[in-house]
Amino acid sequence: MIDTSTGSARERLTAALGVRRWVQAVGEGGPYASVDDLVAAGEAQAAALTDDELDEAVAHHPRIGERASGDGTSVRLSADEQGGLGAAAEGVDAAIARGNEVYEQRFGRVFLVRAAGRDRQQILDELQRRLKNDPQDEAQEAKQQLREIAALRLRALFGDES
Repeated sequence: MIDTSTGSARERLTAALGVRRWVQAVGEGGPYASVDDLVAAGEAQAAALTDDELDEAVAHHPRIGERASGDGTSVRLSADEQGGLGAAAEGVDAAIARGNEVYEQRFGRVFLVRAAGRDRQQILDELQRRLKNDPQDEAQEAKQQLREIAALRLRALFGDES
């Protein structure tokens, strides 16, 4: 049984997806019989993320290719996720940094992508593809990436409780 009513659980929910409405709704929806039930509830609540909530959540994520500043669970998770990108590749890393700048100028927010399971070249390819999106389509893609990140993080943060 996964109890989401405790302060510790709410902190972990915030690390999974830093959107106050989502944390409250998922937290109040518990207890959950399994991590699968928790993830399903999280996905259902994240299905309706607004553009303001996208911006709220992105504030908890570092630029891809950069280390998060500070400490806490969210920072540790970001570091772990980006740590799986493989060895640094000067040309690819420079292209990602340039792409991040262009993305931020074009869309007004940090480029957000699920890093888990991808390498640096795949991240660059995704960044370059998404730079061609119009703002509405890009917001939808960024929200989808948040949902994928949240699901992975919920499993990592609560998986041992079910």
